[in-house]
Amino acid sequence: MTDDPIEAAILELVAAAPVGRSISPADVAKAVDPDNHHKRFGHVRQAALRLAKAGRIQILRKGKPVEDLDALKGVYRLGRA
Repeated sequence: MTDDPIEAAILELVAAAPVGRSISPADVAKAVDPDNHHKRFGHVRQAALRLAKAGRIQILRKGKPVEDLDALKGVYRLGRA
């Protein structure tokens, strides 16, 4: 379990997604802060990186796992580890 509401939302949404499907970081931001979700995108990225480095989720680009998380740029999605 995690005390970070963004990490918790990521884990919950990834677990709820159908097997083989990923979620959008925007879905996480909207779940955490529906009225100001656009202000949460950076926080979602940082939480996703922490979870991916801990092996709890995967960060995907074009459907494939990102190899170098420290070099993550652009559009990404989140999936099961």
